[in-house]
Amino acid sequence: MRALIQRVTSASVTVNQSITGAIGRGFLVLLGVEAGDDDTDCVWMVEKITKLRVFDDPDGHMNLSLSEVGGDVLVVSQFTLFGTVRKGNRPSFNRAAPPAEAERLYLDFLAALSSTTGKPVPAGIFGAMMAVSLVNDGPVTLMLDSKRRDF
Repeated sequence: MRALIQRVTSASVTVNQSITGAIGRGFLVLLGVEAGDDDTDCVWMVEKITKLRVFDDPDGHMNLSLSEVGGDVLVVSQFTLFGTVRKGNRPSFNRAAPPAEAERLYLDFLAALSSTTGKPVPAGIFGAMMAVSLVNDGPVTLMLDSKRRDF
């Protein structure tokens, strides 16, 4: 499982000209599911994201977590995080999980994140064409990978 996490002051996702999710301060998480991912990847990712200390403390140091600043999370499925361009210039997405497997883990991720944060987690719609808007704060952008935890 791979997540691109962006610290934002606001973010939203729109499907068919309707906003399906929006947040103020918090994280926009683009989530990709890799073939072979399972519940342990999901649990690790949720724990890591909710404990990231990337919000400024009163001294201006990145030292506070999402819960400490009362932040929210917006999640958007993003299979292209597993695109590779080893051959030529057209990406291959062979490493991405098959849609049924990916959707199950995406929904499990949303439920686990909601349970951990104690808040609803707005999201895009799995498999839909989406327009994502954000105001990146910092900018602060991190990549997490449940298979390469030192990434």
